[in-house]
Amino acid sequence: MSVPQLTDEDVRTDQSTRQAKLKWVIVVDEELPAGRAVNAAACMAAAVGRAMPELLGPDGTDGSGAGHPGLPWAGCSILAAGPEALRELRAKAAGKDDLYLVDMPGQAQTSRVYDEYLDSLAGTKTEDLDYLALSIVGPRNKVSKLIGKLPLLR
Repeated sequence: MSVPQLTDEDVRTDQSTRQAKLKWVIVVDEELPAGRAVNAAACMAAAVGRAMPELLGPDGTDGSGAGHPGLPWAGCSILAAGPEALRELRAKAAGKDDLYLVDMPGQAQTSRVYDEYLDSLAGTKTEDLDYLALSIVGPRNKVSKLIGKLPLLR
C-alpha cells in the first residue's frame, strides 16, 4: 500500500468529481451510532489529508472577502457496510499497491490515550481486529470495482 502520486494532469479542479481520475471513499460500519460514525470518518479524513495534501483544492474567498480553506476537489463519498464486509474490503484493498488505505480499528475509539491504542494494536493480529471504518483513495476504476454497489451512509 502506497500513497498514490498525483501529477498536475490528475489534479483537475475544473471538472466534475465524477470525471476525476481519482476516487476517495470512506466506508463506515452501518451499525455505528451517528456520532461514532462521524468521528471515524473525520479521523480518517485527517490521515488522508496529511498523506495527500494535493487532494485539497486552493483556498477560496467569498463575495464579502472572507477566506475559506480549500476542500477536496475529488470529493469523498461516505458509504455504509456491515462489519464482515468491512473486514473483506480491507483485505482486498490492502493487497493493492496503487490504493491508499486508512483504517480505524475499534481500539481507536475505545482508547483515550494514543500510546495505549498503539499498544493494543500491536498486541492484536490483523485478522482479529474489528474495523469501524475504512478510507480508500486511488484510481476511480479500481476503487469503484472494490466498493461495488455499497450504499451511501444514511
